[in-house]
Amino acid sequence: MLLLKLTRLELQIMEALWTRGPCSVREIQESFPAKKRPAYTTVQTTVYRLEVKKALRRVKKIATALIFDAAVSREAAERRLVDDLLGLFGGRSRPIMARLVESGNLTIDDIREAEKILLERDRERGEERPK
Repeated sequence: MLLLKLTRLELQIMEALWTRGPCSVREIQESFPAKKRPAYTTVQTTVYRLEVKKALRRVKKIATALIFDAAVSREAAERRLVDDLLGLFGGRSRPIMARLVESGNLTIDDIREAEKILLERDRERGEERPK
């Protein structure tokens, strides 16, 4: 389980690795939109911090360029973020769900998928939900 917290920039760097696979610092930096691209040294420092946090790892060296890959899955990072968010609301999911509905970011398909997951979880636990 992911026990570390990731900043927004760290998550953006991890997203580059999850999407592209192993990358150099330069490739990670170039994955940012041109208008919002952080400096190379900022990305480099953040990559090294992520390495210390064990969120990514060096996989090889090509000439002077180090190649990094994600050591933490996207799913583990997402779980940690959602758990942290729920923690801010005392574990209550209703305020979060209500905001998702209000914002238009929660679709009927999302609700059906959530219901499917809940039903499967209940079956695994030997519980039955009323229909």
